[in-house]
Amino acid sequence: MSAVHASEGKATAPVQAEHLVTGLLATLDLLQVTRSGPVLHLRLNRPAKRNALSDPFIQQLHTVFVNMPEGVRAVMISGEGQHFCAGLDLSEVVARDIDSAVQHSRMWHAAFDAIQFGPVPVVAVLHGAVVGGGLELASACHIRVAEESAYFGLPEGQRGILVGGGGSARIPRLMGVARMTDLMLTGRVYDAQEGLNAGLVQYVVGAGMGLAKGMELAQRIATNAQMSNYAVVQALPQIADQAQGLGLFTESLMAAIAESTPQAQERLKAFLEGRAGKVVKS
Repeated sequence: MSAVHASEGKATAPVQAEHLVTGLLATLDLLQVTRSGPVLHLRLNRPAKRNALSDPFIQQLHTVFVNMPEGVRAVMISGEGQHFCAGLDLSEVVARDIDSAVQHSRMWHAAFDAIQFGPVPVVAVLHGAVVGGGLELASACHIRVAEESAYFGLPEGQRGILVGGGGSARIPRLMGVARMTDLMLTGRVYDAQEGLNAGLVQYVVGAGMGLAKGMELAQRIATNAQMSNYAVVQALPQIADQAQGLGLFTESLMAAIAESTPQAQERLKAFLEGRAGKVVKS
């Protein structure tokens, strides 16, 4: 059920046990932050509220991505309890004037931009509800793994509101405007397989297998050359939005930067000398 991936034919390094972080990130009460070698694992830690996103929750997510610990090369985001994230915490919604409502939305934008355009790739592991703001959060990540229990919806139309966390910009790039329109106007809900078919996720796995798959992918991503990962996260979405001529020029500049790094030069040399595996279908 998952998308086919390519392997470089090299042995996978043993995954280090996760341990709690210290310092600033350890003080974030709505997140449980652990680390396994080069991978930082963020668990949304509000299960009694189905990990609904309050303002402090968004601010804590933002804090992590602007204070990334040294040596972290990939991030995994998951949810504690039965659900990944049920969206905006409606119990905290208060009447706002237009100015404050715009500023509230822009706060979400800043936090999710820090995820999408942050220093490292981000893998989201999804189960249960991935609804409203939860889907907006997932869409800011780069790789999405769904367990079979995951379901996707955008109930803002039924709530009398509109997506305000970047969903109108990100989700259509994954599933198309027509499909997003359907979800919002009709309240349609996709299951995990429908989400895969629509492009919302790249992998679907069985119940209880999401964290292992997510960590496997994050650890693999962490072994890539840093500049290559950075180019994929930063340049690729920008190029996709550019006119073709400008995009090709930007690609040339970014490719030249990536291949000129010492890390890239060593990897290319290893391949040419037969010390690195070839791409094979796994």
